[in-house]
Amino acid sequence: MDRAIRDGRGVGIGRSVAGTATSPERGEPGGGANAVGTQGAASVVGSAEAAPQTGTGPRARPLPGGKHGERDPATARVEPHRAAPTPGGASVQPFAACQEANAVWCADFKGWFRTGDGTKCTPLTISDGHSRYLLRCQGLDGSTGFTTVQPLFIATFREYGLPFASMGLGGLSALAVWWVRLGLELERIEPGQPQQNGRHERMHRTLKAATAQPPQANLHRQQEAFDAFRHEYNQERPHEALGQRTPSEFYQPATRDYPERLPGPRGYPDDWQKRKVRPSGQIKWKGRNLQISKALIGQEIGLKPVDEGQWSLHYEGLELGLYDERKHRLKPVPRLSPL
Repeated sequence: MDRAIRDGRGVGIGRSVAGTATSPERGEPGGGANAVGTQGAASVVGSAEAAPQTGTGPRARPLPGGKHGERDPATARVEPHRAAPTPGGASVQPFAACQEANAVWCADFKGWFRTGDGTKCTPLTISDGHSRYLLRCQGLDGSTGFTTVQPLFIATFREYGLPFASMGLGGLSALAVWWVRLGLELERIEPGQPQQNGRHERMHRTLKAATAQPPQANLHRQQEAFDAFRHEYNQERPHEALGQRTPSEFYQPATRDYPERLPGPRGYPDDWQKRKVRPSGQIKWKGRNLQISKALIGQEIGLKPVDEGQWSLHYEGLELGLYDERKHRLKPVPRLSPL
């Protein structure tokens, strides 16, 4: 998206799948938090210097269009990528130890711009953190909220399978809650720290230079340019960090299928307290209202005792923050702020 989803089975952050408040069958998160948020982008896994090794698995979907694809990449040409050096040779990216495709996907909105006819275009980009494979680049002409982007993620999951981790797109939101329900670990870069998502940011700079300087005449032509860029970026363009090879040589679709029905809530240990998030986004705790998040409306959260009067709040496997009941204060996990 380091926040990587490693195996989807453990109790670690984000590895459990939550039920849905409104319709578990349809996989629609409850609550009124429709906005995805753009202040925090997904972070990337892996060292910038290490070339990924091609992975294998029990099942691999063929890449769309074959290894070299079938689309004509005539509208966008991309120069060979040269990775920016990391000071001191050390990776500053979260999940620097990612060593296989689909361990972490990055997701972010490229800054919006206007096409030649004045239409606003906000590209949604999704890439594999290990291979740099650009899974999707979709120009959006208006809303970037959950109801707009969820179908795009569903289409991507159906085509490429489920990653073990997904990164990005703001604080705790309806999108993040849905990802947790799918069993994905979550990670966001810290505000104002784009270097933590360096690979994806470099791709954005290349995308802008190849497709939006100048912008295309309209959104349809802009999407054609994005599609051509994605083809060349994945299939033809050598990357220095990949040993001058292409992302398609390292990427395989995931072996985990997207579940058309979400599993029910995982539940919490018997010694934890449980509370259901109300329509206000609050829980009731010893006669007092405690604000959690409207993204979690209808969901059950667990409170793990950690000290006298202190509780660690969790949604499924995702840690939300530390609550001090004596001060009636909730300190959110920094990368999930604001709750």
